[in-house]
Amino acid sequence: MNTFRFEGPALGGERVRLEPLERRHVPALAGAVAESRESYAYTWVPRTDEVGAYVDTQLGRAADRELVPFAQVDRVTGLAVGVTSFCSPRYRGGTGALLAVELGYTWLAASAQGTGINAEAKYLLFRHAFETWDVARVDLMTDARNSRSRAAVEATGARLEGVLRNWALSWVEGEEGRLRDSAVYSVVAEEWPEVRDRLEQRLARYRERA
Repeated sequence: MNTFRFEGPALGGERVRLEPLERRHVPALAGAVAESRESYAYTWVPRTDEVGAYVDTQLGRAADRELVPFAQVDRVTGLAVGVTSFCSPRYRGGTGALLAVELGYTWLAASAQGTGINAEAKYLLFRHAFETWDVARVDLMTDARNSRSRAAVEATGARLEGVLRNWALSWVEGEEGRLRDSAVYSVVAEEWPEVRDRLEQRLARYRERA
């Protein structure tokens, strides 16, 4: 009998530690979203006074096994500077074993962007999905107009599979109720060794610069 549970442990790297999201992360996350919001054009990110309710919502979804949310904790400062999640799990028929999972609900404070935190977080999530959960694929989706997000996804080595038209509700302010096109990327199990090497080389370059 398969006893898989859609939940994750803390995942530790050199630059970031992914901690299961908890209410104790609210103050630091409220500080993170108080920074410049210029890069959030196509991503819904709570405002300072919304962070508590946002965390409660994510924890409720985690309790329903819809997603596994993490706080991205900067190991230099010890503060949560963003969030990320495993979401949209798909299972292998009636076995209960995990077939595929998506990485999503990701955002970082402006000061944490470009520091290597996002790259290492993706590396930790991919590694856990492929090497611990033994998934066949990992999905990543973003608003097709979000060139910044698409460049970050492509830098991991994930492959573009196509654009799904009118796939999801837009998160852009002023577009409430409108549908967006979603760019769909993936990494499959056979590609993981190459993607892992690519990410490890990228992380080594961040360490050298540091």
